[in-house]
Amino acid sequence: MKSDVEISQEAKMAPITTITERLGISDDDLEQYGKYKAKVNFKSENAHNKGKLILVTSINPTAAGEGKTTVTIGLGDALTALHKKVALALREPSLGPVMGMKGGATGGGYAQVVPMEDINLHFTGDFDALTEAHNTLSALIDNHIQHGNQLNIDPRQITWKRVLDVNDRELRQVVVGLGGRTSGVPRQDGFDITVASELMAILCLSTSLQDLKKRISKILIGYTYDRKPVYVSDLHVEGALTLLLKDAIKPNLVQTLEQTPAFIHGGPFANIAHGCNSILATQAALTYGDYAITEAGFGSDLGAEKFMDIVTPRLDKVPDCVVVVATVRALKLNGGADKHHLDTEDLTALKKGVVNLKRHVEGMQQYGKPVIVAINKFASDSESELSYLSNYVSTQLGVTGEMINSWAEGGKGGIELAKKVIAASENTDEFHELYDHQNSTIMEKMHAIVTKIYGGANVELSTKAKNQLKRIEKLGYGNLPVCMAKTQYSFTDNVKELGAPENFTIHVSDLQLKLGAGFVVALTGKILTMPGLPSHPAALNMDIDENGRITGLF
Repeated sequence: MKSDVEISQEAKMAPITTITERLGISDDDLEQYGKYKAKVNFKSENAHNKGKLILVTSINPTAAGEGKTTVTIGLGDALTALHKKVALALREPSLGPVMGMKGGATGGGYAQVVPMEDINLHFTGDFDALTEAHNTLSALIDNHIQHGNQLNIDPRQITWKRVLDVNDRELRQVVVGLGGRTSGVPRQDGFDITVASELMAILCLSTSLQDLKKRISKILIGYTYDRKPVYVSDLHVEGALTLLLKDAIKPNLVQTLEQTPAFIHGGPFANIAHGCNSILATQAALTYGDYAITEAGFGSDLGAEKFMDIVTPRLDKVPDCVVVVATVRALKLNGGADKHHLDTEDLTALKKGVVNLKRHVEGMQQYGKPVIVAINKFASDSESELSYLSNYVSTQLGVTGEMINSWAEGGKGGIELAKKVIAASENTDEFHELYDHQNSTIMEKMHAIVTKIYGGANVELSTKAKNQLKRIEKLGYGNLPVCMAKTQYSFTDNVKELGAPENFTIHVSDLQLKLGAGFVVALTGKILTMPGLPSHPAALNMDIDENGRITGLF
């Protein structure tokens, strides 16, 4: 079997202008980045959300992922094959996992978005712009302190870290300002990965350039010596920061191997951020397509919950159907199988692990919209395992399920799933909110997520988090939505608790106020906002020859 990059390199791509013509995007709204990539000047006021919105999510994954993006792309190509007007809305890959372990975010096999190499590397420079804007704010904060500190900022209470789009554990905790009076004020600082930056969340939740600037002005950067909050607006630099993001806010347009249009824009991780592509990209897909297919990062307990509770209220559109991706491999892992032997048939582990799928399905059903299980077929799956899982979905869960094999067959491998998605998306079922967005407290919202989505029993705050909650409520932000930062491998905050644990407690160590994004981030367990590289990072396999041909990129 050819590698993903080899398949990508053999693709016959259509000029991006051909893709825009099919969607009905005018040349005036197009900014080309070469022959096969473009930015679209899409304005939220022109959105009419006429399309059906399909949300793709998954069960708790293995370290390599379960092919959720592959399924999303394959489903889009299958709908295109059925003569539907389709547009995908996906996240951009981060260089951290690209060079690390998990890989990129462009699908796999014969269900990919292309040009794959460009998308997985610097693409159109959005992440670079976000990194520069974020660190410019860091520099401006320290510069203000250096030159008189008129705002009386307490260096010990600065909450704005620096960022880089790499996995670099060495930078989690650093000291800056060393070198004497001319080099700044020494203080403890740290780095997050770019996808954890509040600017990333703001970019993905903004509906216009002016909305972006307004949100940036609200960013809380720290506190004064007398514990008063300090915002970007106090520094008067929101205009400069917005200027750096004037191009990054525009959705990017590419295509799949089968020339289905794909908007790829924004890339917050779901385990440490809200895990969804931009509102503008989703609105564009809904406006230009009869079917808009989007995905939310990691399992339904993370990305999908955040899409429903953070994105949907701002999008002014709810999903018409939810697709939960399941694999035999991940369910065997959740049933106790050795992670090194997931290619070996193990019906015992599979039968134990299906409880994980059950909880994900039941969690999504609470929102009231139809749920379909997509069984993503791997070459190592045995017929007995696939047969058992298919039967479990239809008889035990009582939901619609379908096999998909788009990794090997492209759109053809997802035709039956596409037909079932079309039928399910015609529903008129009422959408149910998980909690009262306006009147529930932060604790009530966390409790609703933990009990209704995770299947847990309690939320426990550290002493630090309790004090932070008091401060948040005193400032008048006690009714903001919550973005839970949690491991993607478990419903709990313990990476080793697989399957579907019950009666557990989620431990919140830190509450971070993200006023520009409009939510509170709750850090749980041992979650890190700056990942590290594995013992054998993917970068070791990558190379490029004298002709510019790339190898080893998946």
